[in-house]
Order: sequence, then C-alpha cells, then structure tokens
Amino acid sequence: MAPKNHPTPLSGGDRKALAKELGKARAMTSVLARRSEELRAEGEALIRKADGMLCESWNEKMWAGGGPIDPSPTIDQATNGGYSWLQIECSRCKAARDVDIAALAHPSTTFVHDLASRLRCRKCAKASRRPPATLLQLARRAREMPDT
Repeated sequence: MAPKNHPTPLSGGDRKALAKELGKARAMTSVLARRSEELRAEGEALIRKADGMLCESWNEKMWAGGGPIDPSPTIDQATNGGYSWLQIECSRCKAARDVDIAALAHPSTTFVHDLASRLRCRKCAKASRRPPATLLQLARRAREMPDT
C-alpha cells in the first residue's frame, strides 16, 4: 500500500499540529501491532487448550461406553491438543498398537473415527485377513510395549 501524502499546511501552527498527530499515529501503530501479537498468542493457546479438552472428552466417551465414536476430533485438532498417538486394537486377534497420527498420509482435516476402517492389523494381514481396527483412545505419547 502506498504511503499517504499529507499536504503540508501553510501556517506554522498547523504544521506543528500535523507533525504531532503523525508522530502519535506512528507510535500507535507499534502499540497496536504489539497488542495484536499478544492477543494472537493468547488465542492460539486457548485453541490448543480447547483441542486438548476435546480429545480428553472423546477419550472419556470411548472409555465409558466404547462409543459412539462419531463425532471425533480431527487429526489436526488432536495433534494441536498434544494427542499425536492413537491407541488401537485389532478386532480379531486383540493385538494392541499405537499409531502416530501426525505421520499418517491423510489430510489433517480427517476425523479420527474415519481412520478405523483404514487401519489394519499387521499380524492378521500376514494371514490374509483384513479386520478393521477398534479405536481405544488418543494418547500424548506411545505406550511402552514389552519385548516378547
């Protein structure tokens, strides 16, 4: 945007008043820009907190009754809220597995419950079976699996 051209007034008092007002306007722009950045940071923190609470709510719903799984948070909301792991279980052999949903090749607007039909058990796939996964909950980090 081109800078504004303020015509210089002829009288000395008007020139001083214009210079004073332009100085105030320049000072005010930095104050407003700083406040805008502060509010944006506060807003992002609140959105992050809201996304985390949405994931906690979905986890409680899944734990309490196992569903309904719809509606669920999106992949983007889950990762923004700090829940980047999805704990699943094979519906056939009951093998537990953790999936890093941030690393999945799906759009970030995909709902977590839409992943259930796309995630498959590795053990059952070797046996030429493809049962869908059962979603357990979202997690902040992967479970420590015992080496057996």
